[in-house]
Amino acid sequence: MIKVSPPRFSKVIIALLFVFYLTPVLSQDIPTDAAVIAQGESLFNANCKTCHRVHQKLVGPALENVYNRAPSIDWIKSFIRNSSAVIASGDEYAVKLYNDYGKTQMTAFTGLKDDQIMAILAYIQDETKKGPPVAAAPPAADGGGGQQGVPTPYLNAILIGMVIILILLVVILGFLVSALKRFLDQKSLSEEDREVVHSPITLGTITRSPGFAFVVVFIVGSLGFKAVINGLYSVGIQQGYAPKQPIAFSHKLHAGAYEIDCKYCHVGTLKGKSATIPSVNICMNCHSAVKTESPQIQKLWAAADWQPETKTYGPNQKPIEWVRIHNLPDLAYFNHAQHVVVGGIECQTCHGPVETMDVVKQYSLLTMGWCIDCHRKTDVNSKGNAYYDKLVELHNAAGKKPMKVEDNGGLECAKCHY
Repeated sequence: MIKVSPPRFSKVIIALLFVFYLTPVLSQDIPTDAAVIAQGESLFNANCKTCHRVHQKLVGPALENVYNRAPSIDWIKSFIRNSSAVIASGDEYAVKLYNDYGKTQMTAFTGLKDDQIMAILAYIQDETKKGPPVAAAPPAADGGGGQQGVPTPYLNAILIGMVIILILLVVILGFLVSALKRFLDQKSLSEEDREVVHSPITLGTITRSPGFAFVVVFIVGSLGFKAVINGLYSVGIQQGYAPKQPIAFSHKLHAGAYEIDCKYCHVGTLKGKSATIPSVNICMNCHSAVKTESPQIQKLWAAADWQPETKTYGPNQKPIEWVRIHNLPDLAYFNHAQHVVVGGIECQTCHGPVETMDVVKQYSLLTMGWCIDCHRKTDVNSKGNAYYDKLVELHNAAGKKPMKVEDNGGLECAKCHY
């Protein structure tokens, strides 16, 4: 048995404590479970991604290895919940961050619980280990501009069919004329009649014939009929509508390059019927310090009555008069939360690749037929929702096909009109 003298023993303890405090051990408390990391990614995208990235500086600092840079995990929790209070306390690290990033204060996330913050740190730790992502190839440009009008393919098919029938009739008529000529040649005809039978076919005789007049009238009438039907079907449809806005706002920059989640600005998608137009305060979360020299941001400041010298808001605030793009008729009811939260539908399903649009336009038809077609094709998102358990069980007992929205009453008139 080896005996350790008291002085030597104390030195060992001191050495161990020294190693313990110098070794970054904050990350050891962070979960590594895949489910927790997935939850953290969702929370990060919903709450943090607007201002932060893991591997690059954005509005705020890059969060790579933040759990080792910060004083402690408890400090991180306090700062996330109320950064203003931590800065006001005179905390050296918090004050330095505040000064380094233009005295921009982070939004207070008072509703985040400890396990949710740990899940976010688990995601950041996982991304830190993976390293910066490899740049992906740019997406192909949208050449279609959205879906085409519903009646056009059918009308085109009808017109093509009628033209083919007309050509066949002309060919058949040519064979009949040829056969009639051979038949009349076998008869004893007068010179005058024979001259009529064998009269040459010229451009003049064709244009003066009743058949030619019929063909011209038929083609002109068909094209006019098609134009009238297309016009009737387009009544109330604003597909492609892209109005000029009072402040130039690029979704390609914000939702595309900076990957800001749509739900960060359009908060109503998670709560109710309307997606809501972002308030000036949401814009000012970033633009009190970002791109301050832009004339468009000056318009935003004027609406917010922002005083950059004192970093305060004045009493003359006013809303920005954005021009509405997507507008359903009053007789139709549509609930964003039902589709986004319950149905798990992505914004791009209806609004198209908004992240590629400098100027947003109405991408889809948004007609009743378009909605019904979606309800017929879309599977009900029943995962993790006990409300659907019995319905799915009954549906599976009746057949093997996945349960569509129409099987859950998605085609009932009262769903959208009441």
